[in-house]
Amino acid sequence: MVEAQTWTTRRGSNPRLEAEQVIDIPATPTSDFRNNNGIAIKISSLISPNLLTAIIILSWYLSNIGVLLLNKYLLSFYGYRYPIFLTMLHMISCSLYSFIAIHSLELVPPQQILSRRQFFKIFALCLIFCFSVVCGNTSLRYLPVSFNQAIGATTPFFTAVFAFLITCKKESAEVYLALLPVVFGIVLASNSEPLFHLFGFLVCVGSTAGRALKSVVQGILLSNEAEKLHSMNLLLYMAPMAALILLPVTLYIEGNVLGVTLEKAKEDSYIVFLLVGNATVAYLVNLTNFLVTKHTSALTLQVLGNAKAAVAAVVSVLIFRNPVTVMGITGFAVTIMGVVAYSEAKKRSRGAAPH
Repeated sequence: MVEAQTWTTRRGSNPRLEAEQVIDIPATPTSDFRNNNGIAIKISSLISPNLLTAIIILSWYLSNIGVLLLNKYLLSFYGYRYPIFLTMLHMISCSLYSFIAIHSLELVPPQQILSRRQFFKIFALCLIFCFSVVCGNTSLRYLPVSFNQAIGATTPFFTAVFAFLITCKKESAEVYLALLPVVFGIVLASNSEPLFHLFGFLVCVGSTAGRALKSVVQGILLSNEAEKLHSMNLLLYMAPMAALILLPVTLYIEGNVLGVTLEKAKEDSYIVFLLVGNATVAYLVNLTNFLVTKHTSALTLQVLGNAKAAVAAVVSVLIFRNPVTVMGITGFAVTIMGVVAYSEAKKRSRGAAPH
């Protein structure tokens, strides 16, 4: 459900956001953000920096892939067909854990919403975020994780499109050329996907476009220095808003979902473990995104994100045994290579830009 964005930090200011997103999560900061948590300092002193970084990266992979597999298992195999309610549980979990992380553990300094205008900007982002996450979870009911990840890898294409349409921002010819294999790979994968489902494909594309739109809109709405929020503070405010937005939607579309869930829990207590574990892992995705960037860099997170889609696809095929074709694998590989080429082209484009 998860989107990564890059930040730079300046003395005396909040982290600055760049309008780019790779995976479906709120923005993450770069390194050098002070950690005032004594427990974290003690852990860092007991473990070597390289080992600590390796543990954090492994945790990032496990949480990102874990929430995908748990969502797929719940929605497709366990028979819990309530993706909107499941997303609402994720948001409630993120609200609670974010409050604990900021106000109890003091992982990052708390920030306040300063004005009604800033509140409505965050609310607008929240609407796009809800649309993206609900579409992503819904698509897992109809599509295998491998194909879902292949479509999700096209986020850079939609980001470039929205950046041009909304901000008139033009990229270099090299960047646009790198997007061609991203799209071509998905065409190949779609034509040869044995479990292709048109509705699942459309909502997955909607989720991917939503992630890209959120990254672009976030760069516009929170461009004011005074209004920029750290990723974990942004999640703290967005998550409860999202839960409140999703509550009437799930009651209208999914009916008496709470009653059905309680009845299922009476018959099989295992579902309580699945839902609580799933919601907890959903928060860990955001926490580990922050930790990976803090202990490495935003660029490292972007590279890991490119590799994550391939790893998640392979793991899902091994676990769920969904059929794959040579052409489908080829299309996915072409898309991933296109994303890597796009990242490199963007990096060169930034390096060549006048300062």
